[in-house]
Amino acid sequence: MTKQVFPFSAIVGQEDFKLALILCIIDPTIGGVLALGDKGTGKTTLVRSLSNLLSDEKQQFPFINLPLGASEDRVLGNVDLEKLINDKKQVIQKGLLAQANQGILYIDEINLLNDYLMDTLLDAAATGSYFLEREGISTTFDSRFCLVGTMNPEEGELRPQLKDRFGLSVQISTPQDKEVRKAIIKNRLMFDTHPTAFIANHQEQEEALKNEIFSAKSALFDIELNDEMISKAADLALDNAVEGIRADILLIKAARAFASFQHRKIVTETDLEKVAPLVLNHRSNKKPNGQQSNQNESPEKKKTRMNQFLNI
Repeated sequence: MTKQVFPFSAIVGQEDFKLALILCIIDPTIGGVLALGDKGTGKTTLVRSLSNLLSDEKQQFPFINLPLGASEDRVLGNVDLEKLINDKKQVIQKGLLAQANQGILYIDEINLLNDYLMDTLLDAAATGSYFLEREGISTTFDSRFCLVGTMNPEEGELRPQLKDRFGLSVQISTPQDKEVRKAIIKNRLMFDTHPTAFIANHQEQEEALKNEIFSAKSALFDIELNDEMISKAADLALDNAVEGIRADILLIKAARAFASFQHRKIVTETDLEKVAPLVLNHRSNKKPNGQQSNQNESPEKKKTRMNQFLNI
């Protein structure tokens, strides 16, 4: 039997998380999503549902759940000892990073993952591959995936330099609207009672959304981008006192992906405003009193920042 998965289009709430995931599928170079907040809010269900949405009979869209206790060999790969001993053949078992290629790598409580594995998977996500070297092994694996990590800040923070490597972040909170909670309960009960019928009722919505995502992905590099939007992205980054130029670039990439998803041919200020919180949530160093962090920014320094951005 094929495992029945809750439909992505039937999930109520968590709109920011849904959008962030979709943007990273449209443009994988955005660099993944970090979800911070409450447990029991359906984060794993949502990510697994998106993977299922993007799969079809011909090709599965991988969904790899990396457990916190995974060994280095399981994450990176190793030699199949059974084959080596019994058949005298060297067969390399792919690690979880390679298995997640062209799919989603999901890590719950990512802030508890050891630093070495965290650095390794972030490098793999950024470069699209990783090098495995063991006794008798020297090979490179493709590992282009959308990295999705969840965490509860009360259980420990990520190092700032690691947090910055996630393209987008969202704050997950328990719904406080009673009607939203009722809708979630009803959908879950209907799915658990009659899963086949529930999935069938959402099939049309699922197909429509899937087509929109793949259409946006195909049209991504046809979206027009002008200097005015680049300047506004730089202003947003300066206003939030972010470190480095990564946020500027991601603002443009995310806005372009959103414009494509909305069937627009050009990036607009509306697109930038929509994605700005997703890019800046975990990067902003703006003072709580609302003071503009770039009020003392000289025109020369601002021009240098713009030139750095445009030359990367």
